[in-house]
Parts: sequence; C-alpha cells; structure tokens
Amino acid sequence: MHVNTANMRRFLPLIFCLLALCLAACGGDSNATNTTTKADAGKQVFHHAISGISDIATFDPALAGDGPSTSAINMTFSGLVQLDDRLQVYGQLAQSWEQSPDGLTWTFKLKPNLTFSDGSPLTSEDVVWSIDRAFDPALKSTTAPFYLGLIKDGIKRSNGKVATLINDSLFAPDPTTVKIVITQKAPYFLQALTYTSSWVVEKKLIEKYGNQKFMNHLNEGGGAGPWIVASYIHGTQITFVPNPHYAGKKPQLGKVIFYFYKDAPTTFKAYQVGQTDDAPVPTANIESAKSLPQKQLHITPALTISYYAMNYLIKPFNNIKVRQAFALSIDKEKIAHNIRKDTVFATNHIIPQGQLGYNTQLLGPDGVTSTRGDAQKAKQLFAEGLKEENMTPSSLPKLSFTVATNGSPDAKNEFQAVQQMWKAVLGVDVTLNDLDFNQRNQVIGAAQDNSNGPIMWQSGWGQTILIPRTGLICSWIIRTVAINLTMLITSLRMYHRNNRHRN
Repeated sequence: MHVNTANMRRFLPLIFCLLALCLAACGGDSNATNTTTKADAGKQVFHHAISGISDIATFDPALAGDGPSTSAINMTFSGLVQLDDRLQVYGQLAQSWEQSPDGLTWTFKLKPNLTFSDGSPLTSEDVVWSIDRAFDPALKSTTAPFYLGLIKDGIKRSNGKVATLINDSLFAPDPTTVKIVITQKAPYFLQALTYTSSWVVEKKLIEKYGNQKFMNHLNEGGGAGPWIVASYIHGTQITFVPNPHYAGKKPQLGKVIFYFYKDAPTTFKAYQVGQTDDAPVPTANIESAKSLPQKQLHITPALTISYYAMNYLIKPFNNIKVRQAFALSIDKEKIAHNIRKDTVFATNHIIPQGQLGYNTQLLGPDGVTSTRGDAQKAKQLFAEGLKEENMTPSSLPKLSFTVATNGSPDAKNEFQAVQQMWKAVLGVDVTLNDLDFNQRNQVIGAAQDNSNGPIMWQSGWGQTILIPRTGLICSWIIRTVAINLTMLITSLRMYHRNNRHRN
C-alpha cells in the first residue's frame, strides 16, 4: 500500500460538487461570438486573473499537476490529441489514428508541415522523444506514470529499470508516423493522451538550457501551441502573443496576460476597478455580482472536485474504519449551504455528474446514502478501528490537516467547520497547517510511500478544460475561468501503483 495524490484522484468515495462562478468583462455566451463585433487591434488584449497563488508551479508539460500550471501550458504546448468542449477527442498534432486489431498498438499520422513556435520542424521523433522524456526518472514526474502508465515499460522507465522507451514501445518509423505500444487494450488511452504529460517539447531548447531553466526561455521556442510566451515575470505576470506557426486556427486575440493575485477577494476588487477582465466570485459577493450590468456574472457547471486525503502508512489511518469515521463525521450539506452558500452540492459520487464513468449507484462510506454523514456510525467505526489498532483516543498521534486557503475566506471557513465537526463527533483535535498553494502541492507530492509525510491533507482534481483557441474574449473566459467549490473525504483503499490511473 502507498499514498499518492494521483491515486486519490481516481479512487474517491465522497464528493462535494460543483458550480463554477466567474466574472467576465463582456456580455453574451460562447455561442454569441459570431455576432460580436471584434474590438480594434489595440484593444484585443485579455487580462486573465489567476487567484490564490504568486506564480505557477511549472511550465513543463511533463510535470504539470495543478490547474494554474496546466492553463499556462495549454496556451503554449500541444499534443497528439485533445478534448473539445463536449469532451470528445479530436486531433491536435495528429490528423488521424488507428488501433491495431489486438488493441495494443496505436498508430498516429501527424498533420503535414508541423513546426515549433520558432519555425523549426516538428516530426514524429519529437513526439516520441517528449513522451520518453516524461518518464525519465531524473525528471521525477508524478503525472507521466499515472496518465501514461499503459505504455509498455513506462513504469520501468520511470523506475530506472530501462534506459529508454524509444524503439521499445515508442516508434517513429517515418517523420509523420508515431506508434505507441500499450500493455492492455484500453479504449480510454486516447483520453489519457489529452493530458499534458504526452505533449511535445522542443529538444534543442531543453538541451541548450536544461530541464529546469528552459521554461524561462519559451520566447525562443519550446512548444507548438497557439501562443508564444512573450515575457514571464515570475510572481507578477505571463504575457502571451499568437504563435504565427500554429497549425490550427489562429488565435483572434492580440495578447493574453496572466496576472497573479494573492486571493479571491483581492482579485474581485481588481476586477471592479478594471485591472482584470475576469475574476472568481467569493460567496460573500455573489449577490452584489448578480446586480452587475451586461451579464458579467457567469455561473456554469465545472467538472471539478476537491478532497481530503489520509496517509495510509500512518496509524490510525491504515484502518479503513477510522477513515470512514472521519468521513462520516462531516455533514456536507451544512458546508454546501451554510458556508458555500449553495454554490456547491453534496454528493457521494466518485466523479462529477456529466463526466464519463459517473456511477449513479455509488454509496458513501460503509453504505451510507446520506450526504449529511452519520455521527453515530462514525463514533462506532472510530471506536472499532482504534480497538483493532490497539489504540485509544489519548494515544493518537498529533493530527495535522495540511491545506491551502490562499487567503480565501470560503476555504478557511470550510476547513474550520470540518475541524469542529471532527472534534464534536470523534472528540479529536486536528490542527490546520495552512500553506501556500504550490508549497502544499510539494508537501503532498512527497507523501507517496512516506510514513513521515503529512498525515492528512486537502487537494483537488479538475477535468482539463480546453481553451477555445480561436474565440473572442467571451467564449475564452467562459470555458477557462472556473472556481473549484468542491470537497470530499476519501475513504477507499488505494490500489497498488501498477493498478492506478492518474489525477
């Protein structure tokens, strides 16, 4: 058994889901762009707010595991395939693909005359090199083994047991053909390739600057996405301009600037004074946001969850009854209504409704159907679990709960409410360990196979959202700006690494 955020993003028993709220400085919706008059060239600039962090964690497609990083990477890089706004796979660099009769070999034909953003040719060798690089143990990617673990010998590559996957399971028989061999028939392998782990990076840029520093030189090339990084001022902003060599439909905006704001209230204020063209809406400001003119408030479903995870290598969370007790101590309905002001809804489902694999029959821990928890059953399971571990409440280790509120009153109130529920139902004191967003991700990333890691933490997962790369501002923001207002408690056992999927 081991603990890993990747696993927990697949095997999740209790979920809070899921409305996304954002403000957009334009009217209409994504279907209205054809009737919207395009602004003058000098005004075709979109100022996008990234709230709650001071910088993205990474610009490397092989390493991205969080929403802000993925948003920036999606602007600059491309892969073989991608998802459209209906979650259907379409070709990005690939113009076609086919699966062998036994289902174990996927063959992709690339679009003709592909180039990187610096104009250098992009061939099948670049594709297989990039995927092989993602498994390089020196890179320490947690996403590649998860999303791309079906690739033959991929796990061995990430463990250092094989030197390369090229000409083993990754082949480039000619400049426009890519062949990938997988270990078992899996129709969802195409969907797995839509995550950034398999996206193409320019080898010569990495060879010139190295894995750590090439991300500071993306103005020189590096990707094949619709945008080029014109400038990157760490901790302040990232400026993107259109990539003239992009193989798809050209972006219609002249410039996109990502700004970093410390928290949602600050971002909301920046929007009100015109410093940014979008902003998340704190629950305290929802009513006032509804009164804004020109349909600026957009409320739309989001395929997102967040969850509370427990380290299975540390007692008492090695006992499933204890994990179930912590889950059933929480009244999710109270959090959804009293704290999140009905911007979320409570559910026992493992993934959001509307996403592939949604299971209408899923129950909560120990077969509980209610989303209000079950205090009596929680107390019973807690006592039984402690007894099985030869423990008592007084012998429990110090319990800390690692979170990242990032200045959000909503998040702070949620975590404090759950903290109080655990105390009221189970009689345990849990300390909140509030970290910076990127710091929290680093801490929980080190939890795998680590009995000295964090004992309990909060994290989240969201369906990768594709930016409509040719749309005007209205459609762009409606489909990319989303606030994760979801929460859940994990209580299922983790599966062995070789059986996992990835966040």
